[in-house]
Amino acid sequence: MRKDIYKAIIFAVAMVFCFTANAQLGSNKKQFSRQDSLRGSLRPERDWWNVTRYDIAVSVDIPRKFIKGNVDISYKVLHVSSNNLMQIDLQEPMQIDRVEYLDTKKALSFTREGNVYWLQHSSPPQPGSEQKLRIYFKGHPKVAVRAPWDGGWVWTKDSLGRDWVTVACQGLGASVWYPCKDHQSDEPDKGASLSITVPDSLTAIGNGRLIGTTAHANGTTTWKWEVTSPINTYNIVPYIGKYVNFKDALQGLKGQLDLSYWVLDYNLSRARQQFAVVPEMIRCFEDWMGPYPFYEDSYKLVESPHLGMEHQSAVAYGNRYRMGYLGRDLSNSGWGLKWDFIIIHESGHEWFGNNITSKDIADMWVHEGFTNYTETMFTECLFGKKAGSEYVIGLRNAIQNDIPIIGPYGVNKEGSGDMYYKGSNMIHTIRQVIDNDSIFKDILRGLNKDFYHQTVTGKQVEEYISRKSGKDLSKIFEQYLRTVQIPELQYYKKGKYIFYKWENVVKGFDMPIKLTNGKWIYPKETLKKIALDELGDTGFEVIPDFYITVKEI
Repeated sequence: MRKDIYKAIIFAVAMVFCFTANAQLGSNKKQFSRQDSLRGSLRPERDWWNVTRYDIAVSVDIPRKFIKGNVDISYKVLHVSSNNLMQIDLQEPMQIDRVEYLDTKKALSFTREGNVYWLQHSSPPQPGSEQKLRIYFKGHPKVAVRAPWDGGWVWTKDSLGRDWVTVACQGLGASVWYPCKDHQSDEPDKGASLSITVPDSLTAIGNGRLIGTTAHANGTTTWKWEVTSPINTYNIVPYIGKYVNFKDALQGLKGQLDLSYWVLDYNLSRARQQFAVVPEMIRCFEDWMGPYPFYEDSYKLVESPHLGMEHQSAVAYGNRYRMGYLGRDLSNSGWGLKWDFIIIHESGHEWFGNNITSKDIADMWVHEGFTNYTETMFTECLFGKKAGSEYVIGLRNAIQNDIPIIGPYGVNKEGSGDMYYKGSNMIHTIRQVIDNDSIFKDILRGLNKDFYHQTVTGKQVEEYISRKSGKDLSKIFEQYLRTVQIPELQYYKKGKYIFYKWENVVKGFDMPIKLTNGKWIYPKETLKKIALDELGDTGFEVIPDFYITVKEI
């Protein structure tokens, strides 16, 4: 009896240990569903065709929170489909009514599996051919509860009680409201148009340039907008409200850039004052990152009922005409209250996020890390290098180090929110390692030139920066993007020497470090030493621009 009890206790303890250990090991993991894989991966039903253009027409019934329309999807056949199936994404409760070839009006049969429609082609599309489908859709799209973070349609009123409507769907995906190939790797090569039909009393704004308006006998008007550049599907959005417009222009690196601003009528004077920073911002960003990427489609700021979003050539602005982030300095350095966070951050995305787009949202650090660093660039343009450094260093207090910045691939899942502040501090650290701002700027400009209007992997960006800098930065990327460990520089004094080494680092981590006296040291995972008489009056003190911890042991 005692022996049986003893065995039972040992077994129970072992099971508890195993369960606890497994829970800890899997605490940051999620069980992904088939729908996650369908949404996030390039399966055979997606990879045989490449989108070349979207032409979207939508009629908005505001009282019913209902939309109805059609989208023409132009695409090129890359290779023979294995099963003649085509995956089209449209999230529930939206629904597709009919699909037809645009030239023949012949209908395609289809079935639904959750948020995916399987279109059945009657015969194999021929490789190299260009096709066009028209898809009719309708429904009550998901309503955003806390836009822009949760995503969906925003049905609200302005302060005078008038209708104010828009969409924010990054991450959640454009398929929350219109049928598309909802994967970041495939942008329409020849751009997109958006025709929005709304009551005559309201204005409807879309991406790019206004092509024209058409009044209808039923008291509605259709506003047609067009972009000629490739565009992320989640960036194509309507804005509907009592808008007024004012314009400006600047001479940039590629000639005249048209600037346009759409704001609620009663905010016109405030907007003229708050948006006056835009030309200065564009010039600063062009100096750092190269020409604004969408001269053909212009630059626009559009007032929105949510905080903001990087909608290409129609940037959403909802910072309530305040400096900082709704009046707060995210860095607590003082510099973050010198400019309007949403104007600067969301506009920075035109270079990183819209011009250069990650193929998988697991690599969203390419968008958010660099764009967060544009805030530092702008601070530096206005107030100098020291101010920029103080700003980015101040952001470290918001870093969580909860899970790695890079998320799991193929399931439409982002990594840690640290992609913002930790991402920008990684970039700032790499800037120190490069130790040449001319080269650093050339890298930023080169990324936007060599990957112009392209989708990329994070690995491509990592390798590009290493190659152009002439330094192997792979271990730095591995450390900051793929682990939650912050490098710790440990040191101690013995006799006439300081002994130092790296701890809490990936194997082979060998990032050099600059001391405040201007001297560089080259720590390894094994102890190295430096003579005290080489350190000068400042002693063993690291400049604060490196995102590391320093510990005397």
